[in-house]
Amino acid sequence: MTQRKERDPEDLMRAILSRAPVGIAVIDYDGFYVSVNPAYAAVYGYTVDAMTGNNFLMVFPAAAHETVLALHRRFLDGGEHLGGEWDVVRHDGAHITVWSDSALFPSEAGRPYRLVYVLDITERKKAQEQQRVAATVYETTSEAILVADADRRVIAANPAFTRLTGYSFADVEGRSGGMFRSDRHDERFYDAIHEALARDGLWVGEMWNRRKSGESYLQETTITVVKDSVGSVLNYVSVATDITERKAAEDLIRRQANYDSVTGLPNRHMFHARLQQGARQADGNGSKMALLLIDLDRFKEVNDTLGHSIGDRLLAEVAGRLQKQVSPEHTIARIGGDEFALVLTDIADCSAAGAMAQEVLQCFEAPATIGYELVFMSASIGISIYPDDTRSLEDLFKNADQALYAAKASGRNCLHYFTPALEQAAIDRMHLANDLRRAVAEEQFVVHFQPIVELATGRITKAEALIRWRHPTRGMVSPGAFIPLAEETGLIVPLGDWVARRAIEEVARFRRDFDPRFQITVNQSPAQFRGNHFAEIGWIHELPAQGLDGRAIAIEITEGLLLHADPVAKANLLAFRDAGIQIAIDDFGTGYSSLAYLRRFDIDTLKIDRSFVADLEGVGLDICEAIIVMAHRLGLEVVAEGVETERQRDILRDIGCDYVQGFLYAPALPADAFEAMLRAQTEGQAETSSARAASRPPRDGARSPNGTEAPPYPRP
Repeated sequence: MTQRKERDPEDLMRAILSRAPVGIAVIDYDGFYVSVNPAYAAVYGYTVDAMTGNNFLMVFPAAAHETVLALHRRFLDGGEHLGGEWDVVRHDGAHITVWSDSALFPSEAGRPYRLVYVLDITERKKAQEQQRVAATVYETTSEAILVADADRRVIAANPAFTRLTGYSFADVEGRSGGMFRSDRHDERFYDAIHEALARDGLWVGEMWNRRKSGESYLQETTITVVKDSVGSVLNYVSVATDITERKAAEDLIRRQANYDSVTGLPNRHMFHARLQQGARQADGNGSKMALLLIDLDRFKEVNDTLGHSIGDRLLAEVAGRLQKQVSPEHTIARIGGDEFALVLTDIADCSAAGAMAQEVLQCFEAPATIGYELVFMSASIGISIYPDDTRSLEDLFKNADQALYAAKASGRNCLHYFTPALEQAAIDRMHLANDLRRAVAEEQFVVHFQPIVELATGRITKAEALIRWRHPTRGMVSPGAFIPLAEETGLIVPLGDWVARRAIEEVARFRRDFDPRFQITVNQSPAQFRGNHFAEIGWIHELPAQGLDGRAIAIEITEGLLLHADPVAKANLLAFRDAGIQIAIDDFGTGYSSLAYLRRFDIDTLKIDRSFVADLEGVGLDICEAIIVMAHRLGLEVVAEGVETERQRDILRDIGCDYVQGFLYAPALPADAFEAMLRAQTEGQAETSSARAASRPPRDGARSPNGTEAPPYPRP
């Protein structure tokens, strides 16, 4: 029988300590290491020799030395247990956390040693901290977190999930995530999610879900697949944020940036994007694109007479009608004011654009009922074709605008294609506008006067001052050519002021030489009324400078200004009245009239439009008579314009008209010719008076030699 050899116990102990995975050290009463094993030295990054014989405080921060040493001695003196977690310092300066426990170890010297066991728990502490942070985030985050198992059954949900959905964890535990689905997505949507998760292990997107209340909401969602080491699915983690309000705000901002608030149509910004898209399509497939600019005729009268709220509702009505005419592949947009644009893409030729334009014109034939108002509408359309007319979108728009201008000049309610001639006309207008600016600076204008005759006496007692442009190279330019340009460019204000000043100079002379009550009327643009307050209107101050009162001048305005005057215009109208300057409404009866405004602003005169005078043999007679009766009941005088025949004059006199003007008497005349007319009238009156005196029968009843009375003064 073999006898087992006994091993030295001390050698055995040293062997065990050297191989032990736990750090073990023996420390004497004064704190010096008696021995350390390799595992202990490794924890602190030292060698066994480097630590043996040194004080154990070498592994503690300097600030903790006194406290730690006191705890060490108290333990050896029979004090409390010494163990737990310690923050220590490695040889390389890194701070780590260790767990240690201590035991008394007897010593032959009398005082016991302290036996220390140490484990490095730094990584475990980090993991615990991470778990703590993760748990805190999970509990406090505003994002809803839902965890499902491999079978997609809910196994966890955080408080944010309950706040978002209204479901508690008890409501959803063990149930399928499909319970939250809304009816906003079809099965293909969810199939795509499952495919992405199987392929990539991740899906990110927006999803409509349903709350416990049944309300649908939009959430931004990230779904992550968690797998084990062999690739098997462990969990599905969904992280979601409610973005319903944010998306609504974004949609609102996007809509405000791209759509018109009044009509709901694309606005100018989106229109340009669609125009560019249509051009690319035409370039790609060799088709054509048409741009139609649609402008409502006389829309301003609707705003001026019925108000802007009715105007906005009319625009919405127009938008609805246009949308019914336009197929989805085309674009109808409101690009400003009462102007719309229609982009027709992928058309074969311009005839398609013309056909569509005709349909658009037809959709305006029926009047619109807005509230209690029946509003009649028409439109003018300008058309330009891409790429036939141009490949520049800027020029395409300009071309369509020129065609629109031509349609309006042709009488409105029609369409017009762009032609090179229109482009030349636009260039000519631009040159004329430049010349007009120079003409205002150089005073290239003259004032002509058209007589206004009092029917009761046949005398010229008033005149209308009318501007004429004597261009240095073009000769006399028609007011119809430059007055609209003056309105567009704002030059009408200095022009109107200049005409009024000349008229004041002439009326001062006419009053002095012919008739102390003579009056001249001058036309005033709405821009002159709205641009300056009464005291700032320059020509007003010429009246006292010429020794005249307000009755020497009358101003003519339109019905539109009267009915939709802004505060400045209203104040000016009242100021003119207070200054004694009479106010006449020009072209009365062609717009929308309000008797209340006639009385409110103390209007003095109504001027019947020439179109009614031309129809005195028809319905124009009834209209003229009605205007005259109404005016006289209100204490207003009436002037009939456009009188060209004696028959018209006689009818107007018979129905009580006060004054007439027109070619029957004279066109607008230069100042010297008009003055000669006044002189002839004055001389003729003097001769008639003398003849009457000479031919007056004697008291016995004698008559004039020819047996007839001399006629009154000759008709001018």
